[in-house]
Amino acid sequence: IVTAVLIGASFAQGPAQRRQDQYEDDQQYQSRPQQQQQIQEQRPRSHESTTFIPIIRFDKEQGNDGSYKAAWETGNNIIAQEEGYIKDLGPDPDAEGQNLNAQVQQGSYTYTSPEGQVITVNYIADEKGFHPSGDHLPTPPPVSPEVQKGLDLIYAGIRAQQEADEREARDRPQGPRKEGPQDFNPQYRQQ
Repeated sequence: IVTAVLIGASFAQGPAQRRQDQYEDDQQYQSRPQQQQQIQEQRPRSHESTTFIPIIRFDKEQGNDGSYKAAWETGNNIIAQEEGYIKDLGPDPDAEGQNLNAQVQQGSYTYTSPEGQVITVNYIADEKGFHPSGDHLPTPPPVSPEVQKGLDLIYAGIRAQQEADEREARDRPQGPRKEGPQDFNPQYRQQ
């Protein structure tokens, strides 16, 4: 009897509670447009496009050795092609008997800028990084003759030092001679 009374009381309370929940939901729903309008006024307007742009063409060939070729074209005149392969970099210094490999990717893509100019970018990405090229990309100014002369002197000094080290290694197979630290001006060497 007690169980039946408790179940009956819970059913009797259910519709009243549901009506109260519905009323609260209605109040929240009515205040939402005002809240959404305030949030939209606070956000900066973006110029995002929601226009669907189809993929007109997509071709891909995948090799078992990690190589591939891909080409695609979109409905808004973006055209791209890329190919890649695995490059052997030689023995891994950290893992004996293992080789280091790098994925090399090269290709190009073309699109039309907002100003109406057709932009083409050629690139290669390898163990040394991403290297793009294109007529629209900025290039450094030419090196002045004075700076180039200084760089040539520095590189000539480096080459001369390397050649001297190689000659000394040939002449003294027992190893390089032991000297103290070399200073540019021995007159001021500390004793």
